[in-house]
Amino acid sequence: MRYQITGKQIDIGEALQTHVKTELGSVVEKYSQRPTDANVVFSKSAHEYCCEATVHLSTGLTAQAKGKATEIYAAFDGCSEKMDKQLRRYKRRLKNHHQERSQPVELSGAASYILAAEETEDEPDSLAPVIVAEMEAKIPSLSVGEAVMQMELAGAPVLVFKNEKGGGVNVVYKRDDGNVGWIDPATST
Repeated sequence: MRYQITGKQIDIGEALQTHVKTELGSVVEKYSQRPTDANVVFSKSAHEYCCEATVHLSTGLTAQAKGKATEIYAAFDGCSEKMDKQLRRYKRRLKNHHQERSQPVELSGAASYILAAEETEDEPDSLAPVIVAEMEAKIPSLSVGEAVMQMELAGAPVLVFKNEKGGGVNVVYKRDDGNVGWIDPATST
C-alpha cells in the first residue's frame, strides 16, 4: 500500500510516519486485503491537532475518517479507531463486494463547479451564478447498495453515481430523519 503522509503547516517527523504506516496498515489489512493507497493529512487549529485519513481500495471504494485531540499521536489514534470501526461495520459487505466484482469500479469524468454565495440584498442583474472554481469529478458506476455503503464510508451527505442496472445517473443522500433517500430519474413516470 502506498502512503502519503503530510502536514498542513506542521512538520511530520519520521517517528510519526512510521507509527501511521504500522497502525493504519494493520487496521486496513484486517478488513480489506487489497488497499491501494492511503492519504493522511495532519493539521493544527489553535491548540488542537486534526488528522484526516482517506484509504482507497482496489475496487474503487473509499473510506474516510477524522480525529481530533490536543496531541498529534492521539489525533491519529482517534482517526485510526474511527477507520477501524467503519471497516469493521462494513467487513461483510466489503468482502461480498470483492467477490461479486471481478473488475474495479468504473469511473466516469464530469465537471464540478463551486458557485459564489449570493449575499447581496439587491435584486441580481442576472440569474446566472458566478463560478468560483471548476474541477474534475469522478462518478463511480455502482449498485444502489454499494453507493449507500460508499456514501457512509466516506461520511458524505450525498453521493452521485451511475446505476449499474439502469445505466442512468442516480443520487443517494442522508435524510434529516436518519434514513437514506434514493433519486432514480429512470423510474419516474
